[in-house]
Amino acid sequence: MNDAKRTPWVVGVSGASGTPYAAAVLRGLLAAGESVDLVISRASRLTLLDETGIAFRDAHWRDDLREWLARGADGKPGTFRVDVEDVRHWPAGDLAAGPSSGSYPVKGMLIVPASTACVAGVALGLSKDLLQRAASVTLKERRRLVVAVRETPLNGQTLRHLVALDEAGAVVLPASPAFYAAATHIQDLVDFVAGRVLDAAGVPHQLYRRWEGELGGSRAD
Repeated sequence: MNDAKRTPWVVGVSGASGTPYAAAVLRGLLAAGESVDLVISRASRLTLLDETGIAFRDAHWRDDLREWLARGADGKPGTFRVDVEDVRHWPAGDLAAGPSSGSYPVKGMLIVPASTACVAGVALGLSKDLLQRAASVTLKERRRLVVAVRETPLNGQTLRHLVALDEAGAVVLPASPAFYAAATHIQDLVDFVAGRVLDAAGVPHQLYRRWEGELGGSRAD
């Protein structure tokens, strides 16, 4: 990993349910040859532990990340093989980390999944942790910010926060899978959402079958 030439994507993982979405986005970025700066919130570590059984530890983050990304959406270990050498991890409490400054070069930021608390914090500019601070920096520097909100139903306050993010230049992307691609496995539905996140970031991938204008086309194979 040559730090002098890195221009990574910041990936923020908040405490909403949906850690398989984050894993799929991370795998997609790495498969596309992109560098990643990873920020996992304190709340998301509890969600990750609950959804996967993996305790994400700062001292062993690379091993824990590798184990996480190797799992399928169904929790089966060893489903994927992923090289995590071009990932840099920043603790969420480190407000002096690289992504906390606009002079730190990044391509943009993807928040996957985004909880309503995270949405509110970014919309209001609270910067209570590195995830929120990095998102605020992304907006002020006019870089691409994709917010994959994962919550239902949404109340009026959250809807107003999402409108504020849209008006600030963010892409608001609800984690809503589609079914026209003939999904046969939970991983297919997860990959559809992850693929739409990467589409919004302009990162090429082959995570899902795209609509080609033919009704029933996905069932013809």
